[in-house]
Amino acid sequence: MTGTVTVVKHPLVQHKLTLMRRKDVSTASFRRLMREIGTLLGYEVTRDLPLETVHIETPLVAMDAPILDSKKLCLVPILRAGLGLLDGMLELVPSARVGHVGLYRDPDTLEPVQYYLKLPQDLASRFVVVIDPMLATGNSAAAAVTRIKEAGAVSIKVVCLLAAPEGLARFQREHPDVDVLTASVESHLNDHGYIVPGLGDAGDRLYGTK
Repeated sequence: MTGTVTVVKHPLVQHKLTLMRRKDVSTASFRRLMREIGTLLGYEVTRDLPLETVHIETPLVAMDAPILDSKKLCLVPILRAGLGLLDGMLELVPSARVGHVGLYRDPDTLEPVQYYLKLPQDLASRFVVVIDPMLATGNSAAAAVTRIKEAGAVSIKVVCLLAAPEGLARFQREHPDVDVLTASVESHLNDHGYIVPGLGDAGDRLYGTK
């Protein structure tokens, strides 16, 4: 089974992404736009969450109404850039649990190196959304999902702002059962493993460390 790749074409997502791509956008604006897109992508990735029916009393009548079923949500940003999308998603689902995976990319091998991992204990009963703005080589996303599966998760999706074809191919080879949702599938990776046309280093632009 091959996981699906969904490109979110919503006009607001595409508009905000264009603003983020501009090299002269300020750190404050980039951070705000990342949070706003996080909310919009959070709406898209949760659209298939299962519902159950409960009996309630409105001010006028009793009724049966839909509510999210007992399967809870867990958001797992890949540090550090994934934190930029997290706040926007938490505005939608403030009760979601949050795990963290700390990975950095070795500049010579482009392979991920883990330096932190903290996840809720009951991942098997949760819908897990892995968050990382850039799916470039696919190495970090694949490594993060591997660790999350090892921790017991069985229902996982990945959300990113931009994805490179090379990274998507790598990720789907390792995790053919995991769907990916992105705002854009880009042209290619350059020799340094950066997405083209892209928007630069998301973490540096988010935190003003470039």
